[in-house]
Amino acid sequence: MSAYLQEFKSREDIATEYACEIPAEAEILLAYYGYGSYCGASFVIYRLDGKLYEVNGSHCSCNGLEGQWSPEETSVAALKMRDFYTEDGGAEADAGLKALVERLETDLG
Repeated sequence: MSAYLQEFKSREDIATEYACEIPAEAEILLAYYGYGSYCGASFVIYRLDGKLYEVNGSHCSCNGLEGQWSPEETSVAALKMRDFYTEDGGAEADAGLKALVERLETDLG
């Protein structure tokens, strides 16, 4: 499964949509951006210096994701409790998150 889901196809897409700079050393583990009905939702999970981070953003038709790049440190336990379901593409996002959590548990196990 690709780390990039729905509208995100690359690291450059993330940087463009969020209008941000992503640290070169950051390993993108999962990036989702889905939209429809004039609104959008996104999350990005990455690893940097052995720590996990997540970024969440959303918008209505008036704006995009720009200015919402605000990484927060997270953990596998926290990710296991998340439900990223959204109207458009949510099932794919949730499946991606579940697969990522399983992979991280195996890596850390």
